[in-house]
Amino acid sequence: MSKLVAEHVFKVFGRRPKEGVRRIQAGTDRDELRAEGTTAAVIDASFEVQQGEIFVVMGLSGSGKSTLLRTLNGLAQPTSGRVLFDGRDVSSLAAKDLRHLRSHRISMVFQHFALFPHRSVLDNAGYGLEVQGLPRQEREERAAQALELVGLAGWERSWPDELSGGMQQRVGLARALATDADLLLMDESFSALDPLIRRDMQDQLLTLQQRLRKTIVFITHDLNEAMRLGDRIAVMRDGRIVQIGTAQDILVDPASDYVASFVQDVDRSRVLTAASIMQKPPVAVDLSDPQCVTAHTDTPLAELLTPASRTRQPLAVVDDEGRLSGVIARDTLLAALGDQPVKEAHRA
Repeated sequence: MSKLVAEHVFKVFGRRPKEGVRRIQAGTDRDELRAEGTTAAVIDASFEVQQGEIFVVMGLSGSGKSTLLRTLNGLAQPTSGRVLFDGRDVSSLAAKDLRHLRSHRISMVFQHFALFPHRSVLDNAGYGLEVQGLPRQEREERAAQALELVGLAGWERSWPDELSGGMQQRVGLARALATDADLLLMDESFSALDPLIRRDMQDQLLTLQQRLRKTIVFITHDLNEAMRLGDRIAVMRDGRIVQIGTAQDILVDPASDYVASFVQDVDRSRVLTAASIMQKPPVAVDLSDPQCVTAHTDTPLAELLTPASRTRQPLAVVDDEGRLSGVIARDTLLAALGDQPVKEAHRA
């Protein structure tokens, strides 16, 4: 069963939001509603997030992604539709149950750190546990463990203003991890950081995810960040989700001209893998042949140039068990790395 499900979620602001939903469903343009003082922030959003998945919601400013995120933990009630967490409708929960959900089951990591300047790093990391009512010794032990996970062991007694921006964001991440929540909601969590620190935090998150397998909804306006982090990506425009898929799905088969314009400057050599351009072998391939050069299905295209240069034969693409999955001809690889559309390269 999916961990999190959004079913036809609308979030409309204005004097008559439900009427706004009905008008949108009848075909009224979002801009027309805005001119009348009604803002349709989220329009008919539906998706599922699986246990242990990083699900990225990507869009430009004003696309509705942050409003959508707030509906997922009940900070904003959907005007229409519903959000299910472990099969329970979040909007139907009583206030007490909703507070319990947000303090025990769902944690948020914000863009601007949100640390308390008068609390130590350890106390900041343990704040969520304090809200839960845990005894001091237990929350300090769990907070210290979370700080160690994010690489801040030894900084427990420091103050937030003694830390760099990246370290402060690690404290925010540790605070979310300390509660052992099932779902992490991350709203532009790395966008305030310098590029090098931002990439380091992305690495940190991916490393933690390999170990912890949390369910994460990550909001970003940065396509490269989305493609680096997301198991799947939802692209939003003007309140609507216009495409959901893996990074390769979106790069290879954009659903619209809008999405295509988004991905046109992506370094496809770092996103696409051997599996995305391989073809069925036209003849039998002998993997034991010394002239047969192999590559794994997950190998990025950028790393295929060296093995491809060692043979005149197509590269043999193998899976985790070493079984043949397909082949890549040199012209197919070069086309995929060049300006030729990926779908055409795949057919080459």
